[in-house]
Amino acid sequence: MRHAEEVTFGGSGLDRAAQLRGDAAAIDDIWNASTTRVMLLWRGKPLFADGALAWLGCTHPVLDGRKKGAVFLGLEGEAARFAVDFSDWQPEELPDTLNTFLDPSEQRHPDLPENHVFAELRRLMTLLSAREAELAATAKAILSWHRSHAFCSRCGHKSEISNGGWQSTCPSCGGHHFPRTDPVVIMLITHGNSVLMGRSPGWPEGMYSLLAGFVEPGEPMEAAVRREVLEETGVPVGRVSYLASQPWPFPSSLMLGCWGEALGTEITIDPVEIEDALWVTREEMLAVFAGEHSKIAPPRDGAIARFLVANWLADRLD
Repeated sequence: MRHAEEVTFGGSGLDRAAQLRGDAAAIDDIWNASTTRVMLLWRGKPLFADGALAWLGCTHPVLDGRKKGAVFLGLEGEAARFAVDFSDWQPEELPDTLNTFLDPSEQRHPDLPENHVFAELRRLMTLLSAREAELAATAKAILSWHRSHAFCSRCGHKSEISNGGWQSTCPSCGGHHFPRTDPVVIMLITHGNSVLMGRSPGWPEGMYSLLAGFVEPGEPMEAAVRREVLEETGVPVGRVSYLASQPWPFPSSLMLGCWGEALGTEITIDPVEIEDALWVTREEMLAVFAGEHSKIAPPRDGAIARFLVANWLADRLD
């Protein structure tokens, strides 16, 4: 698919400088450089300033004592970029909307400027440049992995961040653990002039999307597409082809966008998996995108589902 990397989080050519990660002296040097900038994340929410990522110099007081847990993201020219988990900070109030689908709350730290807020990435991701989006997705995914893998899976001892943040090492048994990405297939399933859409329980009113599911161990991508669609809707799928991918740091998935051709149209949903599924014609989908459909809300900007459907409507899947 010629337009594959135009999707949000699709990549910007960031120099990740992986050759520096294992060089502790080099990491120390670039951390202390005047051009180095650090991204803070609180409970997975990046620090924003006026709709863009907010970056701090490494000498900022809120970063005191946090170098050991910093993740080296890469280089922009000669300038290093790091990310630091700030989740141990406790705001005065914790809103009920935390961890909801599109958390509208924003948190302000007293030692940061008034326009600096921790905000949900899913809500603001379309405001970011391609470079900022790649940096934010990388930081959110790897810091989330460190939070959920704080202990060695071999012996249970507390692990330590190592290799520039790209490894977890156990000081007790010497085990090394590396960040993982979960592959998820998301499927543009078509039959003639229609595309298959589904809805999960608990989604906002009117929200429908393409079907999706995790790839199981030992399972090819194409087989995962056929299995997930059949399990969720009872629709058999024949030919499957790959279209595009999207890193999706919620918390650490890689969405594999696929195109599948349905062999039938009868739908029998699995109510454990989804709440509803339906076929949507091109004409209806145009009304959806225009916000004029009676049942389905327009798909969210930034999601690969919208990207794939929009390219289907425009006949740009080649």
